[in-house]
Formats: sequence, C-alpha cells, structure tokens
Amino acid sequence: MPNTAIPLEALRGSGADIQAIQIPYVRHPDQDVAEPVQHPVVIVGAGPVGLSLAIDLAQRGQPVVVLDNDCKLSTGSRAICFSKRTLEIWDRLGVGQPMVDKGVSWNLGKVFAQDQSLYQFDLLPEDGHERPAFINLQQYYVEAYLVERALQLPLIDLRWHSKVTALTPRADGASVTVETPDGDYRIEAQWVLACDGSRSPLRGLLGQESHGRIFRDRFLIADVKMHADFPTERWFWFDPPFHPGQSVLLHRQPDDVWRVDFQLGWDADPEEEKRPENIVPRIRALLGKDADFELEWASVYTFACLRMDRFVHGRVVFAGDSAHGVSPFGARGANSGVQDAENLAWKLDRVLRAQADEALIDTYGAEREYAADENIRNSTRATDFITPKSEISRLFRDAALALAREHEFARRIVNSGRLSVPATLHYSPLNTPDGEVFDGTQLPGAVLSDAPMRRPGDAATIWLLRALGSDFTLLHFGPTPAWAIELAGVTNLSIASEGEAHAAHADLLDVQGLAAKRLDARAGTSYLLRPDQHVCARWRRPDEAGVRAALQRACSATASAV
Repeated sequence: MPNTAIPLEALRGSGADIQAIQIPYVRHPDQDVAEPVQHPVVIVGAGPVGLSLAIDLAQRGQPVVVLDNDCKLSTGSRAICFSKRTLEIWDRLGVGQPMVDKGVSWNLGKVFAQDQSLYQFDLLPEDGHERPAFINLQQYYVEAYLVERALQLPLIDLRWHSKVTALTPRADGASVTVETPDGDYRIEAQWVLACDGSRSPLRGLLGQESHGRIFRDRFLIADVKMHADFPTERWFWFDPPFHPGQSVLLHRQPDDVWRVDFQLGWDADPEEEKRPENIVPRIRALLGKDADFELEWASVYTFACLRMDRFVHGRVVFAGDSAHGVSPFGARGANSGVQDAENLAWKLDRVLRAQADEALIDTYGAEREYAADENIRNSTRATDFITPKSEISRLFRDAALALAREHEFARRIVNSGRLSVPATLHYSPLNTPDGEVFDGTQLPGAVLSDAPMRRPGDAATIWLLRALGSDFTLLHFGPTPAWAIELAGVTNLSIASEGEAHAAHADLLDVQGLAAKRLDARAGTSYLLRPDQHVCARWRRPDEAGVRAALQRACSATASAV
C-alpha cells in the first residue's frame, strides 16, 4: 500500500533527517479503475491541521483519504509554539507525549523596553494541570509524530504527490481531480475538508476569498543553533539597544536552536534581509560580537489578519489557515487550526453515522468563525501595539510601556503576552443556558479544565481530561443516577472527594479538590461535556428529561443517539 513508502525510521530521526525525507510516489489503485471511487471523507493538506483531523476521524471509525501535493514534511521550523489546549487534543489523538518529550516546555515570559525589564508573566500560574502552558517544537517534528500516528491507523489513506486541480461540489458531495506524476484521476467524496494552508488552492477553486487586513510591516525569523544559558522563557523587547526603534522576540527550541524574530519595517527588502550576511550582524548585536552560533533557517513574513466569510460551503469545509489567518505573534495560527479539527471531527462523525443531520456541520462554521474573530481581534490589537502607525499611537504605546512596570492594567494593554487560548463558545446554539447560579469560568461553551485525580484503591495520579469518554461525558459530583446509565453514547463519571461516603464506589477521586473548586461543584452537581471536551450544560440537581434535552440540543441531532 502507498503508506509503506514513507521511511518510518526517519520519522523519529533528527531534525535534519526529518527535513530530508523524500516520500517516493506510489501509484494508487484508485487510478486504475474505470469509474471514480467514492470515499466518505477526503482531506486536502497533510499539515498539523489536516493530519489531526484525519487521526481524529479515523479513531472514531471513519475512513479518510488525505491528499497532499508535496513529497516531504515541513522545511524550516515554521510554527513552533503549541499550546496546552493543543497538547490536550493531541493527548486524545495519541501523540501528546512524544511532542512534550521532545519539545521545550515553558510557562513564563518577560517583556523589556529598551534595556530595562518591565515585567514578567506566568501563563499557567496555578498547579494541577498535566500539560504546560506551551511547548516550543519545530513544525517538522510535529508533522513527523502526526504522520507516524496516522500510519498506525489503517483507516487513513495518505497520498503524497497528489495535487487537487479541480473540485466540483454537489449537494451530496464533491468530485475531486487529482494530479500525480502518472497523470490525473478523479475520486468522489461525500465530504471534502480543506486544510491546505493560507494560500488554499481549494479556496481558489471554489471562487472564494479571505478578507481582512494586511499590516504594513515585515519581520525576520532567524533560527540559530547555539549553546546558551538563557532561561526557558519567552522574551520580548520593545526598542532594544541592539535593534533600536523596532521589536525583537526570543524563543528556545529543541536541539539548542533559538528562534529570534526581528521587526524590520515595511520598507525592508525580504530577499535582502534573508541573506546570511545581513542576518548575522543582527544576531551578533543581540548575542555579542564573540558569540558562536550557526544560522539554521530564515524567513521574512508580513502580518495579516484574514478570514473567509464562511467556513462551510455545502459539503466542502475549510479549517486552519485555509479558513483564517492571524499574525505569528501570539501562536494563534496552528493552535486554532487544531481546535478547528477537533470541533469538526466529532460533528462530522455523527453526521456520517446518521446520528445528526447536516445542520450540525453548520454549527462548526458558527463556532469556529466566532473563535477566528476572537483570535483576529487579539492579534490585531497586539500588532497595532507592536507597530504603531502614527505618532499618537507611538506616544500611547510608550506611555503604556512606562506604566506597565508598576501597574497591572497597563500590562493588559501591552498585550504581547496574550497568547493563544481556546475560545469560550458563549453563544453556541449547542449550549444549554444555566438554570442555576454557578461561579467561575467553566460556563457552557468553555473547555473543561484539567485536574489531578486517582481511582479508588490506586495511588497513581490520572488526569481528568484523559478519563473523559470519546463521545459525551456526564460528570457527577456524587453517585451516578440510575437513569444516567441508560443514556446511549454517554460516559458517566462519578467524582468524590476522599473521605466522602461514596468515595469507595466513585470512578474518580478529586485528590486535591481542584475539580470541584474549578467547576464550583457541590454534592449533586453534574456537567455535560461534548466530545471535544467543551462544557455544554450543567446542573445542581440534574434530572433525566433535562439531560436528554441538553444532549439533543448539543447534537442538533435526529434522536437516534439519545
């Protein structure tokens, strides 16, 4: 089969090994049949979003064809900051641990103005979470772990050297023309999922465009290999003495590689700025004239915040950079794309199983367009602050920086520490509004917070998110009601504090009381969680009718599943 053409040993090799992989072309049996073969799902693009979506669907039992026009994984570090939420999704997909093992974990950041430290921030100030706020990991490692996982799943059919050159949508699917070194062939798909990046050929084939704002500034990314004793933190400078009048960002990556982003200004020539003879003096100005380093990779980018008007176009659905784009500062690109994938996977699975009608896919569009707007809003604010476009804006920025040293409110204006967080889907039609009073952030639409737990009679720590079911989960702070056991497709988890009367019969023990604290739970409180771990309903004393109604609402479903 085509998948065996990938050199498996190289996927766990060095960064150089991974970037050197050249996947040979293998002719597919679909190319040798008289009529186009019908497939349930065709994903276009084998980057982090397309692969995450393919793995999620395959783990749910859906066969998936993945088409990619290339024959290699990512070249250059590209996306490097992967958030706690992305790691939690990848944990569910079976790839979180190797990512964390290889990546550089961090929670802290520091902001500097000129040669002064202004303040530091902690993106995960509380204990009791399995994953850090972020890891830094080169995109080629991320893709290698995802490809390795995809190859373990027989329902995933990865086809490289496969460029989509025509797309004909229909009411019941789409016809896809694929260009290969052997010539063209066609396949039919019930659903086409476009994860083909910011330039998205599929977007063009459908005659669609992204709209938004392109910022008049350029930034240089330089990956530098060196030994350095800097702490594992995110450092951001405004107007530093080694790069006056501009900003600089420093991040550590695995293998002693450091990412440095230099603001260049709009008049910079991208090709000239990428020349080593122009990059090295900038690095020496930062590190010192005697610094010993090796330049690994460089690129020049322009800030842009764009999105399609709609992500769902009949049976063609867009996710990741093909649907929306933000500036690299803030790590909102790949992370929000992986959250797109998780949102879409469970909904499409239910539609393919005839457990929900296609209206559920429309809620993917509504929820993720809302999340994209939130990301674009924060990215735009940060970009405007970093690159003021008028003298008044510059005066405001400098005043905010001066105040930030002492005042928390000014630090929120600086915003360079506001990195990717999952959107709380406040207005989702899948939420059941609260009928009772709760405190805290775990309201309907929020992603469930993790917490350390253990099983009765077992001293080992397990994590709440890992204990959830692959479909809906009902958390009970107390014994599971008898009627709840009859709910199809629902995993019931009974949670108790140590010492409570029913602790010996509970599924999970809230060993530090953090789950109850974060969910403002009392005896009898229940939370209903979607397959993507978002809260969709909660009660102080649930009853069967209320829970069934919430399930029905959360699926926009025909009633077969509940």
